[in-house]
Parts: sequence; C-alpha cells; structure tokens
Amino acid sequence: MSGHELRQAFLSFFESKGHTILPGMSLVSPDPSAILTVAGVVAFRGIIEGVEEPPAPRVADFQRCVRTIDIDAVGDESHCTFFEMLGTWSFGDYYKRESLNWGWEFLTEVVKLPKNRLWCTIYKEDDEARQIWREIGMPEERITPLEADEIFWGPVGETGACGPCSEIHYDLGAGVGCDKPDCTPACDCGRFLEVWNHVFTEYRQLADGSRVPLPKKNIDTGMGLERLTCVSMGKLDVYETDLYKPLFDAVTQTVSVPASPQNLTYRRIIADHLRCATMMIMDSIRPSNEERGYVLRRLLRRAIRSGKLLGMDAPFLHKLVPVVTQMMAPGYPQLPPQTESIAQVVRVEEEGFYQVLEQGMKKLDDLLSAMPGTVLDGKDAFRLYDTFGFPLDLTRDICVERGFAVDEEGFRHEMESQRARARSASQMGDTLGSDSALLGLPKTVFLGYDTLEGPASILAVLREGSEVVLDRTPFYAESGGQIGDTGVLLAADGATPLATVKDTRKVGDVFVHELAYPVAGLQEGQPVLARVDEDRRAAIRRAHTATHLLQAALRKTLGTHVQQSGSLVEPDRLRFDFSHFAATTPEELQRVEELVNRQVLLDSPVDITTVPYQQAIDLGAMALFGEKYGAEVRTVKSGDFSLELCGGTHVERTGWIGLVKVTSETSIGSGVRRVEAVTGLRSLAAAREQEHLLSRLSGLLTAAPAELPAKVERLRQSARDLERQLAEAQRQGAVGQLDSLVAQARDVDGVKVVAAQAEGVDAEGLKALADAAAERLGSAVLLLAGAHDGRVSLVSKVTPDLLPRGLHAGNLLREVAKVAGGGGGGRPEFAQGAVKDASRVGAALEAVEGIVASQLQA
Repeated sequence: MSGHELRQAFLSFFESKGHTILPGMSLVSPDPSAILTVAGVVAFRGIIEGVEEPPAPRVADFQRCVRTIDIDAVGDESHCTFFEMLGTWSFGDYYKRESLNWGWEFLTEVVKLPKNRLWCTIYKEDDEARQIWREIGMPEERITPLEADEIFWGPVGETGACGPCSEIHYDLGAGVGCDKPDCTPACDCGRFLEVWNHVFTEYRQLADGSRVPLPKKNIDTGMGLERLTCVSMGKLDVYETDLYKPLFDAVTQTVSVPASPQNLTYRRIIADHLRCATMMIMDSIRPSNEERGYVLRRLLRRAIRSGKLLGMDAPFLHKLVPVVTQMMAPGYPQLPPQTESIAQVVRVEEEGFYQVLEQGMKKLDDLLSAMPGTVLDGKDAFRLYDTFGFPLDLTRDICVERGFAVDEEGFRHEMESQRARARSASQMGDTLGSDSALLGLPKTVFLGYDTLEGPASILAVLREGSEVVLDRTPFYAESGGQIGDTGVLLAADGATPLATVKDTRKVGDVFVHELAYPVAGLQEGQPVLARVDEDRRAAIRRAHTATHLLQAALRKTLGTHVQQSGSLVEPDRLRFDFSHFAATTPEELQRVEELVNRQVLLDSPVDITTVPYQQAIDLGAMALFGEKYGAEVRTVKSGDFSLELCGGTHVERTGWIGLVKVTSETSIGSGVRRVEAVTGLRSLAAAREQEHLLSRLSGLLTAAPAELPAKVERLRQSARDLERQLAEAQRQGAVGQLDSLVAQARDVDGVKVVAAQAEGVDAEGLKALADAAAERLGSAVLLLAGAHDGRVSLVSKVTPDLLPRGLHAGNLLREVAKVAGGGGGGRPEFAQGAVKDASRVGAALEAVEGIVASQLQA
C-alpha cells in the first residue's frame, strides 16, 4: 500500500471501530512552550491531564509534525524533518486490550504485514500487556521487556501525565544491523524498526516523583506514516516511497550531477527540507529570524546551500513547489490552491539569501579588516553561519586565502549552545505549571454568547485571592485573538460589589478571572453575580466582526493566498496579520476599506451556527491560525461576504460596527504584513486626530491645508539642493588631494609606493582616492590614512601586476596598523583597517616603505 492509501485505510479502519475522525492541527503549536507541533499528543494534553473535556470518547487523526532535533542526520535513508503521525485516542473509554488487538488487526489484516516479522516491546512490570500479546498470538520470544527509561512515557516536564508503553516493531531482516542470532528490538543496531507506539496513560507524576492515578485511563497511540509506508512497500529508503519519490526524482533532474554518496545526501536534504518548508508555509508560517520562522528560514537556506554545492547558482527551489503540492494533495487538498503563493514565499527567500550571501562576504571582509590578530573569533564565525548562512568550511576557505585562521572550537561551542536551545524549544513543557491547582476542576460553562451577567458559584480562589474560578461565567476568556472580558463580581443579591475583574484567561477548559487586586473574603462555594462591562464588550464585538470583514476584503483584493497569521481584537481596535509578498498600494488599501464599509452599510445579519467541522470546510469557512478544532465547530457568517470558524463574540448585524478605518499597513517579516484598523467611536477619534494634526502643520508651515503638499515639496527640493552642494564640496576636496597624493609616490625597488594622509575623508572616500590614484599611476602600492568623525581609517591597495612579486595589501595594512595600535586586513589587492592612536599615524606611514621592501625581498 502507498502512503496515501495507508493514511485513508487507517482512518477508515478506526472509524469502523467507533472513533470520531478529527482534523489534524496546524504546525503552529497551541502549546506556548513549543514553537511547532512535534507530536499528535499536543492537541490532547489538556484532556489527558483532566482539565479539558474530550470532543468524543474515541478519536483518530493524522497529525502533521516538524522536528529538527536530528536535522544534521537528514540525508540518510530515514530521517525526516516533516512527518505525519497516525494517532488513536481513548479518553476513559477502552484500554489496553482493545488498543493492542486493533493495532495487530490493522497491521496484519489491513496492511497485511507478515505476522512473523512483527515483534513487540513492553514495560517489564506490565504483566497485563504481556498477557494480551500472548492471547493475540505473539510468541513469547518476540515479546521484549524493557526498563522504564526505555518504554515508560512521560511526564514531559517534572510533573504531568505518564504511563507504560507497548511498541510494535518490524523486523527488517537478517541482512540489516548486527546480524546476531539473538538480536531483539532492545538492540540499537537498526534491524528492528519501531512502527507503532501504544501509550497507556493512567498516572500523573507529582513534584516529589510519586505517581497518582489520573481520573481516567487513556490510550494514546502514534504511528509514523513514513515508516509504515516504507515497511508496507518493502523499502529501506523513505525517498523511494510515494511520500517523497516524485519530489526526489524532480530534484535529481533539476540538479543533474554525477552519482556519489555526498551528492545523494545533498539531493535528499533538498527534497526533505522543501517538503517540510512547503507544509510550514501552508500553515501560514513565514521565514523570519525568530522561533518557528527561523526554523523555516534555516530549512530553506540548508536546501539552497545544498543546491549550491551541487552547482546551482540561481534560485531553483520555488520551481519544485508544484511537485510537492501535487505529491501531498491526497492528504492535504488545501495545498494545490496555495501552490503559487507558497512558491512565491520560497522564491523571495531564495532571492534574499543570494543577496545575504553577498552581504555575508562584505561582513567577513569587515571582520577581517578590523581584526587586531590573525584568528577569526568563533563567535564571529558562528554569527556568519547563523545570520548569513555561511557554513564553517566556506568561512575557513576564505580566511585561509587571506592569511587568517578560524577559532573552530569556539564555533562548535556556539553551535552546541544553539542546539541545546533548539532541543529545549522542541520539547513540550508542562503547560499547566503554576496552574496545577486547576487540575480536576470541571469545565467552565460559558454564558457570554447569550447574556452579559449571570449567577455563579466560586469553585476555587487562587494566588492569595487575586484570581477566582467560577462554575459558570459570562466573561469571555482570551482566545482566538480576542482579549478577555472585564467587569465586576457582585454579591448574589446584585447590590454589593465584591471584586473588579481586570482580565479573563483560559487554561484548558477552565476560565480564570484575574482580579484588580487581591480580594479578601472570597471563599469556595460562595454564590456571586458575574457582570461583564457592557460597553467594552460591545466595542470588542464591533472590532471582532470587522476583523472577519477585513480578511474577506483582503482576499478579494489581493488574492486567495492571503491567510491569517495572527490577530488581536481589542475595544474598537483590531490588528490583523496576513500572508502577502509586497506592501499593499494606497489604491489596494482604499479598495479594502471600501469593501468592508460597504458591508457595514448593507447592515447584513451576522449568523452564528454550530455544524460538523468538515461541513464547515466544505462550505468554504476560513479556519483560525494555529487553532485546534473538535468534531463540531462554530461558524460566523456575515451576509454573503465572510464565513469563518470562530469562537469569539460578534455583533448581530454588520451595521452595528460603524466606520472601519485602516490606520496602518506594515511588514512584520518576510511575506507577512500587518494591517491595523479602528471601528466605532475610535474611528471618530482617529478622524479628529488627523484634523488636529493637519491644523498644526498648516500653522507651522503657514499654508492652508490644500497648499501643504506643494509647500512640503518645495522644502524637500531645497534640502536636496543643499545635500548636492555639500556632496560636491566634499568631492572637490577629495579631487583636490589626488594630485598631491600622486606626487608623493616614491620608488622602492622599482615599485611606486604612496604612503600619505588625506584630510577630512571617511573610509569610503579613502577607497575612492586609492582607486583613483592607482588608476593614475598605473602600477603602485598605496596606503592611505584619513581622519573623519574622530576615527582614523586606513586603506591599502596593490595593483594586480605587482601581486606576483609577493606584495599583499592585507598583510601590509596589518603590519602598518600595528605601529599605531590598530588592526585590519583583507585580500591581496585591497584591505581596510583602523588606528586607535591618532598621534602614531605619522610613524605608521613612515614604516610603509620598509614593509613593502621586506615583502619584495621575501
């Protein structure tokens, strides 16, 4: 069976066993301690911990995941950065017997793997699992007991859910691995491939290391689709399966190079990284220098570097994106419509990286020019790698060419520090943390869709009275970009104020009300009346519905590649981040505003319904960035203009929003733009601010508002004229010194040598003077010094005809700079540096002829 057939067969099989099939989450992890979704369990940790209600007692899904901990191993037959996890879940329903029996049935009856090639591992103290495997028919010699540190899952942090596991392994055959007759899955030789892990989550580990039973026993299984496909298709190489082969073949055709183990590794890296990058971009992740954006950028740059090592000197990755989107389409039908926009993101990153390579070369030149010694610091070498993508071997080659060495040990230390940070960021932390007191509390009943006040009972008083949990509440807890509600808690009679609620946040399915100051006297079980700030909620509702209209207008104006990358909804103010490749033009922003405000004027109804997830998607509903969804979802439909999945609060009609005014549009990263806008009374305030600013400008420039553009343009022209005059004066000053410099040329063993100081010329001016003097002299060695803004710069130039005689501009400048306590270096034909002691410049220049003579003699 192919990978795509296996995925569908898995879902169909477990649907027949009563499982609800859920959509996989975005690669943007909802767990704030993990920047990317690294496992299927991310979606269900709150349920397993007992702080969230499950969407169904039995669930199955396939979850896209990204892990880069083993990125340096990518290029072999099996390591991948992107993979799919087929998962099954039971939340207090069935347990070990059903899970293991169904796992065996699927692998042997549906996938038809040979039973004699399957082995299992169990926790050595799990007699129940051992007995179940015996009943299934697994021979005793193929049941391998393991220690807890090998087969006991969790907790992820110091505390949390945990339990024993049982893994199903596939025997790849006697020709693989150590080839010992007593080899078992306990051996790490590679003969046995773990296919499916069944986790029996039944304990919660406490801070002291002890374990207590969870309220419900849970099943959590995970099976890597790529591994299962290899086994099913009889392959040892994941790149030979349908989940990779079309792309790998396309890479091979694009970068046609002789066959070799190293070239094969580079082609695999390109295929793996582009596949992973495409899936990340599909989920609205964009290249950047932070968190998940940095992971994406690093993947693309490693693929580009691999291409360059195969002889590719121009952008090529973006041309392969259509192969990825078609290859993955059976599992991700949302991919093909995004092909063009994903390719655009990749192309922009490719073009930017080629420019960065040039910038990196300039940065390396600057580092070498300013160095007091001959060894490039490891931190600088790593910065070139981390910022500009310079691999260590490239930096080393350039440095050796120019007479420098590299602190490779320091580089490796910085690299390991970064890997340690990456490992930490890739692991799922204990999201409950200081909120462990919420464990066991029931799901908060939210009343806020229908009312702004209601009776409630205090379930918990936290943090010395600064937070409370209610059994039911009209307060909306911050999520989906909408900020939390504020308001008051009153005594049950509604007359006596008890506390001011300054914010509401959500932990799992529990709403936590943060109070304006610690309040004494609140007690568990106490009845209260919870009342939301009505005016503030109304303003938030206006802004939230406006955000939906704004997204629809952006997609209609800029294209359907526009996807939400984040949002913030505050009272009568909104911020919306979206994927796009260029700044929107004033005309495009005007059209967006017009489309939104036309919908406001239509006063269309805003209809909110709850429907099955797939039905909502089939109707064209837009999903929230990084959100996880259950089997049933809430849809918000604004007329015939906008349809989104959303759990937030909204106005009943679009006309309630009032004027929507865009206040700014900016870039917040490669391929990601941000629009900010105001609604309701803030629109009026914004208009008044603009009027006030215009009035002030008119007064300052003594011009009527209509005359301001012409007045400002005249002032700009005057400023440009002044800049030209100053630049011309400086140029004339430099040109005036050229004749004097040329006249100072001295003969040293048949070589013209100029060692002189220029007045009032910066480093760029010195370089221009050196070029001009060399051109005038035809053949020469020049070393010029110039003081500008309190800094003394040095440049050295050797014309090409003199290089065979042993002259080296970098070495010359380095020796001269030492005389004045400075440093520098560079290439044989040109170098730059600086002097610390300005009083020693004269002595440094006097040393030039002697150093040139010694180079000639050497």
